[in-house]
Amino acid sequence: MAYEYIKTTNEDGIGIITLNRPKILNALNLQLIDELVAELERLDRDPDIRVIVLAGNDKAFAAGADINEMAEASAIEIMKRDQFAVWDRMSLISKPIIGAVSGFVLGGGCELMMNCDIVIASETAVIGQPEIKLGVMPGAGGTQRLTRAVGMRKAMEMLLTGEPISAKEALRYGLVNRVVPVEAYFQEALKLAKQIAVQPPLAVQVIKKAVHKAEDLPLAEGMDYERNGFYLLLASEDRKEGMQAFLNKRKPRFTGN
Repeated sequence: MAYEYIKTTNEDGIGIITLNRPKILNALNLQLIDELVAELERLDRDPDIRVIVLAGNDKAFAAGADINEMAEASAIEIMKRDQFAVWDRMSLISKPIIGAVSGFVLGGGCELMMNCDIVIASETAVIGQPEIKLGVMPGAGGTQRLTRAVGMRKAMEMLLTGEPISAKEALRYGLVNRVVPVEAYFQEALKLAKQIAVQPPLAVQVIKKAVHKAEDLPLAEGMDYERNGFYLLLASEDRKEGMQAFLNKRKPRFTGN
């Protein structure tokens, strides 16, 4: 498909999506989010794609929402627009999403990053939710996902002051997985994606869903969910292949069946 605000490529079973509004720091307008979610869903349906990498550029992953679309709109207009409904569809993507972030990761950019399952950050990344400085609050999950990621007290500080944190501080709070030099963050994300892409696709997707369930379910219910996933995977061809390969001391050839 032809997109205006994102670029996409495929490499060794990895779908790579790059945000492409560099002149305005990848500000997230409605069209960009529509394009992004449409492409995420397309890659999720593609049997040849096993992992998705989402990136911006060195200067900005995304510096926030496009304020031009909201500055003059009324509350009723924005409510009728239901602009966050499309964001909810991101949580339904079954394949793992690896975020490669650098530079400004603010507002909607931070919320988009938190929709990724794993995040590789450059040491130049500046991460935060500055919506309060505009007289509003996050609307695409900022208060909920940030609190789950860094804890109530740190989230409260970030949200009420609007002040960002560095990549190293984000790593300390578990908001990102790794921090690497700016010249290496995208390749590091791609390297990790390749490690995951050779794993059995069904197991990858079931594990992703189980981990996300752990945030919402009480422990006993989560354990039941995990065990049901385990039993389900026992019926897969990849389970047979993986165990046979282990016994025969060879590399497995997973097919996603």
